[in-house]
Amino acid sequence: MNELSEFECRFSDLGLIVVIFVKSYTGGLLNFMEKIMTTTLSNVSIPAFQNVLGNLAHLIEKAQLDSKTRGFDSKVLVDFRLAPDMLPLKNQILIACDAAKLCVARISGLEAPKFPDSESSLEDLQSRIQKTLDWIKSVPTNALDGLEEKQITFPVGKEATKTMKALDYVSFWALPNVYFHVTTAYNILRHNGVQIGKRDYLVGSRDLV
Repeated sequence: MNELSEFECRFSDLGLIVVIFVKSYTGGLLNFMEKIMTTTLSNVSIPAFQNVLGNLAHLIEKAQLDSKTRGFDSKVLVDFRLAPDMLPLKNQILIACDAAKLCVARISGLEAPKFPDSESSLEDLQSRIQKTLDWIKSVPTNALDGLEEKQITFPVGKEATKTMKALDYVSFWALPNVYFHVTTAYNILRHNGVQIGKRDYLVGSRDLV
C-alpha cells in the first residue's frame, strides 16, 4: 500500500511538472506569436529599410573592389544607365536612399537631413547610403508606432500628389519604390560585369534567419 502511494505521488508530481512545462511552453509560444504578428509602423519599415540599404552598400563595396581588380575608372559605373530613358546608377542610389528617408520623415513628422546630391564616385555614394542608414537608425520607434492610420500626402512625379494611410504608404509605395531602385542598381552593376549574384542582393537577410 505504501509502495502504491509512493508511485501515485511520483506520478502526480510528474503530471504537475508536465502541466507546468506545457503551460510555460504554450505561454511563451503565444507571447512569441503575439510579437511577430503585431504589425506596427516601426517593425514594418525600419528593419526593411535598414536591410535593403545595407544590401545596397554591400553591392557598392563589391563594385569598388571590382573596379580596382579590373583596373577601370569606377565613374563609368556611376554614370551608367541601362536604357536612354532610365536614370544612371547614381540616381538609382540617391532615389532609394531618399525614398526610405522621406518615408520615415513624413510619417514621424521629424525633419530628415538634406544632402546636396553632389556625389560623383562610388565612395561618395557609399557615404550617402551610410548617412541615410545612420539617420533612420536614430529615429525612435515611438515616433512611428500608433500612426498607422495617419494620412500621408506625397509627390508623385513633378506635379501630382497622392494620399495614403501611413501603413499602406510604407507597404505599397515606399518599400516597393526602394526595392525597385536597389534592384535597378544591382542590374546596372551586374550588366557591367561586377561579380555579384542573388546572394549579394540578399546578403543582409542572413542576419534575420
